[in-house]
Order: sequence, then structure tokens, then C-alpha cells
Amino acid sequence: MTRPAPQFAAPHRRFNPLNGEWVLVSSHRTLRPWQGGTEESDETMAAQSHDPDCFLCPRNQRTSGEFNPDYEHTFAFTNDFPALLPNGSVERDFESPLFQAETTSGTSRVLCFTPDHGRTLADLDRPGLRSVVDLWCAQSAELGRQYRWVQVFENKGDAMGASSPHPHGQIWASNFLPSHVATEDNHQRSHLEANGNNLLVDYATAEGDQETRVVVENNSWVVLVPYWATWPFETMILPKRHILRLPDLTDDDRTDLTDVLKRLLTRYDNLFTTQFPYSMGWHGAPFHAESQDHWQLHAHLYPPLLRSASVRKFMVGYELLGEAQRDLTPEQAAERLRALSDTHYADARRVHVT
Repeated sequence: MTRPAPQFAAPHRRFNPLNGEWVLVSSHRTLRPWQGGTEESDETMAAQSHDPDCFLCPRNQRTSGEFNPDYEHTFAFTNDFPALLPNGSVERDFESPLFQAETTSGTSRVLCFTPDHGRTLADLDRPGLRSVVDLWCAQSAELGRQYRWVQVFENKGDAMGASSPHPHGQIWASNFLPSHVATEDNHQRSHLEANGNNLLVDYATAEGDQETRVVVENNSWVVLVPYWATWPFETMILPKRHILRLPDLTDDDRTDLTDVLKRLLTRYDNLFTTQFPYSMGWHGAPFHAESQDHWQLHAHLYPPLLRSASVRKFMVGYELLGEAQRDLTPEQAAERLRALSDTHYADARRVHVT
């Protein structure tokens, strides 16, 4: 039985063992009046299944001059404006250690989730969503043969800087570990060396015992609001057994991942009856390295909305100069998400109209 979520009245700090940082929790601030700015709802996004002016729709021409194939499920291609190049270089015309630079190599790909311009991951059916999971796994395996780090991610919605409303994500692969990843690598390795156990396997077990921050789960996966969450409705997706990377997922793992993704993303949209913006990304063990048993595959989801479809959280002031701070406790956020329906609000409306 789920234990009642503790309600913290007094400000307190929580420690994030993945990155060694703290977050200030000030739940009493949710009572303060709001007179700040708002964001437009994403309900204005185009609903047509094909947009002739969209660079990602099937058969359309991109800015590179290339035409997209008439794809029926998913489609991946090298970004026309990649952040990483296979043969990077940097000039070193100074000797001071205060001015350091290094060469990089990598590639960037765009992942079209569906040919339907008017869909999002949240309202794809399960076969369509499973195709996306398989694409993540296949692309990770392919790029992992060449690059040390493969970063799968999605920016959804204008509020998170998405460059196109067409449902898509990206992969940036590189010969180096990005800073946040290197930090997670160090802390997971230290935990294994000190305790003999995997940090996130231990954490998923502990969260399952408490249940207060669990949103949805099934045989293979648990979705929870981390104890140390920074964003108001931040969540983490964790496997219940030790898995290093996306390509390691079995057929059952992928089916169960499709299930929890569908249920979580539906709840996000239902929370404020809007196409909920977020940044989502997968972290798994680096490729081409020594033993990676300290790693556990996991996904981070960082949504900005705070009070409604038009009120978002801003990381400013104290957050930029001091440390992360949140008003809603992780337990309160999990409770709200957990209570929402598995039926998408748009589907419920269509049934009601019918």
C-alpha cells in the first residue's frame, strides 16, 4: 500500500547522489500570489497530418536540397546543421592553462518519430511508440560502434526550444563524455566502489519500497519523481534490473518501456490538458570503455510547466547564482501525476463528442 506522502512545511535541502549537488525545497512558496509571465499553450500546434512546408514531413524538401523519403513509420538522417562534425579541429595559439580547448569529433542525427505531423509521442498508439523505442535502440547500437557517447534526446514544444512541431528527436554522438555525463559516471563508479552495489539499482529498489514518488510501473520499469528532482514535474525512468544501454533491451523490455512511456506522457498532457513540453534524454553506459558495471540505463524528463499550461518554472536568480530550488515537493508532484488517467484528454473528448 502506498504510504502517505510527507508534507514538508519548512524549507530543506535534498542531495542528488548522481551529480553531488543539492536542491533547496521551499514548498510553502506555492501559496504566494503569482503575477509573473505566462507561456502560450501548445494547443495552437498544427493538427494536419502532413504540412507541405515542414522540413520533416515525408516527401518534402529540406534546406539541404534533399528530399525526405515517403516513410511510413520512423526516419533518421544526419542533421543538416549538425552541432558535431566527424573531423573537428581547434587552433591552440596560446600557452596559458587558463585557456584550454580540445578537438572533438562526432555526428548529429534527426529522428522523425512518425510521418504524421499532427501527432506527438503522447498520442501515438502503442505500435507507433514501440517503433520509436526500437529506433532509439538501433541508432544507439550503430553509433556506439564508432563513438564513445551516444546521446538520445527530444525537445518537445516551443517552451523547450523545439525547432519544428513535427514529432522528432535527436541523437548527438561524440568521442568525449559530456560534462553532466562525466559527473554521473564518477558518482556511479564511486558508489559501486564504496558499497559494492549499483547506485541506481539500489535507488529504484528503495523508491519501490517507499512508493510515495512512484508515478507508474510495470514488470520491467518504474517511473518516479526523483527525491532530488529540480523541475516541478521532473521524472526519471528506470529499469528494475541491471541494464547498461538501450541496445541491451530485450523484446519484453521494449514492450514494457512502450507501456510506461505511453502512460507517463499521457499523464503529462492530462495534467494541464495541453501538449506538455519537456526535454527528455537517455543516459546509459559509454561505449568503447573498460568495465561499466557501475552504470545503469535511465531516462531524465525535464518539463518546465509549474502551475498551469501557461505558467512555467524559470531557473533564474538564486538558481543561477546559488543552487537549484523548487516549490512543489517531489512527493506532491508524484501524487498529482499518479492520480491522472491513462486515457489521453483528447481521446476522452472525442469519445464524449461521439
